[in-house]
Amino acid sequence: MNPSFSRLPEPGADERAHSDRLLTHLRETIAAHGPMPFSQYMERCLYAPGLGYYSAGATKFGESGDFITAPELGDLFARCVARTLGPVLDMLGDQADFLELGSGSGAFAEAVLLALDAEGQAPRRYLILEPSADLRERQRTRLAQALAPALFARVQWLDRPPEDAWQGVLFANEVIDALPTTRFTLRGGEVYEEYVALDGEGRLMRVDRPADMLVSGAVRHLERDLDAAFPDGYRSEVLPQLPYWMQAIAGSLSAGVMLFIDYGYVRREYYQPDRNDGTLMAHYRHHAHADPLYLPGLNDLTASVDFTALAEAGNQAGFGVAAYLPQAHFLIGAGLQQAFEDAYATAPDEAARYRLAQQVKKLTLPDQMGERFQAMVLARGLDMVPLPADLLESDQGDRL
Repeated sequence: MNPSFSRLPEPGADERAHSDRLLTHLRETIAAHGPMPFSQYMERCLYAPGLGYYSAGATKFGESGDFITAPELGDLFARCVARTLGPVLDMLGDQADFLELGSGSGAFAEAVLLALDAEGQAPRRYLILEPSADLRERQRTRLAQALAPALFARVQWLDRPPEDAWQGVLFANEVIDALPTTRFTLRGGEVYEEYVALDGEGRLMRVDRPADMLVSGAVRHLERDLDAAFPDGYRSEVLPQLPYWMQAIAGSLSAGVMLFIDYGYVRREYYQPDRNDGTLMAHYRHHAHADPLYLPGLNDLTASVDFTALAEAGNQAGFGVAAYLPQAHFLIGAGLQQAFEDAYATAPDEAARYRLAQQVKKLTLPDQMGERFQAMVLARGLDMVPLPADLLESDQGDRL
């Protein structure tokens, strides 16, 4: 094993065999078609049917998985989202739907539906766009057990985004970071794209090739917006497909809001000169490392979000930015204190009260999720956006 991976847990025989199957698939594809763009490699590693990280059967979320998302910590996060989006559902009336992109374990869907239902704000339909058949089945089992039959009857799973016009809210937590990202670098002032190839012994390796017009144009747009050229050797990520993805996901949302929560930066912070190898990370059993070629199929591969690019993609799809702020400010503005006090008052014992306090710390402290994660609300087709006043007071949209 490479010494740099000595601190990572050793995979079991079944895990290694699974990774080897994906590796064989990748080698055969590269041998037949030549080096593949890193974005294609990442897409295969995460989503290849039966082999990719999200489409195979291993546990991904929680203590026994590879990472913990905010909804896995407990209900406080979902209650704050419900307090933010519930008034929008109210305003749109009984035809309003709630669409969640990638529901993970189903923990968020369970908590937010219960919170909305308690306030009389349950949506007409709770739609889950989930590409993983394995996760979809886990979500179905969990929600069928946790929700009253009438509430569970509102839940529907989608294979693709809604094609007919609809109204309501769209929610995506840690979705953009898992979009297959393009890696780029500069040589002699020219844009190159990172590819995955095979070395002389059949091992995966990364190589650079001259970028096509789409990738080169996306990088030049960054330089124009930053008013500075990237130096030779600078390497980072860009999502040239983000405007097309946004249109596909939200083009049919005629009136409502979208809430994206993810880790990332505004553009000028993302592309800082000293961040010269980008933000790409691999996550394996609560360990983060920097080699995306290690044990393909067993690692979650992610890159931080350029929230300026997300705003641009939203604008191109006809949405305006209603609010942008760090997760801590978003949750506090959305009533985290009240949600905590309500849960604390009904907690059954001291251990439960301790877990609630730990939830708040992990969600809000700067060295946890509070500053690394950002929240963006995009809106379209509404005369006014009924967001909590405290949340709007913390808006930092001028930083975009």
